[in-house]
Amino acid sequence: MRTLVDRRRFNLLLGAGVAAGALGARMPRARAAGKITVLNWQGYGTDESWALKLFAEQTGIEVVHDYFNSEQEMFTKLRTNPGAYDVALINSAWTSRIAEEGLLNPIDFATVPNSADLDPLLRDSSNFAFDGKSYGVAWVWGMNGLGVRKDKAAGAQSLEVLWSPEAVGRVALYDDAITEVGIAALLFGESINDPKDMKAVVEKLKAMKPNVKLIWSSEDQWNKAFSAGEFDYSIYWSGAAGRSQKTFKLPVDFIVPKEGAIGWLDGLSVPASAPNKAEAVSFINYMIDPKFYVQWATEVGAPASANAKAMEQLPADDPQKLIHKTEYLKNLQFMSPMPDDRRQAFVDAWEEVKAFYAT
Repeated sequence: MRTLVDRRRFNLLLGAGVAAGALGARMPRARAAGKITVLNWQGYGTDESWALKLFAEQTGIEVVHDYFNSEQEMFTKLRTNPGAYDVALINSAWTSRIAEEGLLNPIDFATVPNSADLDPLLRDSSNFAFDGKSYGVAWVWGMNGLGVRKDKAAGAQSLEVLWSPEAVGRVALYDDAITEVGIAALLFGESINDPKDMKAVVEKLKAMKPNVKLIWSSEDQWNKAFSAGEFDYSIYWSGAAGRSQKTFKLPVDFIVPKEGAIGWLDGLSVPASAPNKAEAVSFINYMIDPKFYVQWATEVGAPASANAKAMEQLPADDPQKLIHKTEYLKNLQFMSPMPDDRRQAFVDAWEEVKAFYAT
């Protein structure tokens, strides 16, 4: 069994660092009959070889991939390569913004039969909507909350545990501005996407300095440090926590604290310039099929499916099923679209906090 790629290193904020030449390179537009191109993170579900083989056998459609390393890179590729892609993986925090530029085709759910089993709270997310139409099919979702060593979990029902005396030198934080600013915003009862007092957010995060042992950036790094006993309390991804339990047998509990957690939702979209729209929709329908998802989740490791029927079909003791309870959806604040200046303010705030930790 291999571990799912570290997809949740969103790098939402790193697009400026990618070389312009690489981003602007145009993809060839030639298409063989019965072939579609998918734009996604590498190793993130849509490129599982066994799944593509089965899909080709069922439909006669060959699937090839192109990859991105940040959300900005994905956006740029859609802008600069019209006609190159048939399906794109887009986090819902970006969907409406991309649709507003006319780069996506609206979704007709009547042509996506498996969408009938999508959880309505995810299927109908306002983040997928623009001008009264939906531009994304909900695929997988997850939460950024507390990952806690099991023998410490009883007292970790609030985010405040990260600032507590018992957590001195025992905290690991995710190196992501959107997440860490959002954590402080949750404590203040504010919007994770638009906290009103950024100065208070920065000061709250700085106050955690005595407790912070590690700032991690990959799932592999988190697993190794946790296994070595370097920390007990962390901000962690729900899907990764399930893999840490199942694959590596680590004693970690994932907790949705009383203040709530940060939700994320990935969708599959059809670019407006896609040359094979019907085939693209067929592939999206296959990707949300419980048969595909259950095999992906049990044999490889996957985030929670937006398809309620797929989640029901997971084994009763599957960590993803136990962690991703549908009742949490009503209490999550989902990452949502934000203007570039606010996104930069989040980056600046987190960089200031990290510089303070380093002193």
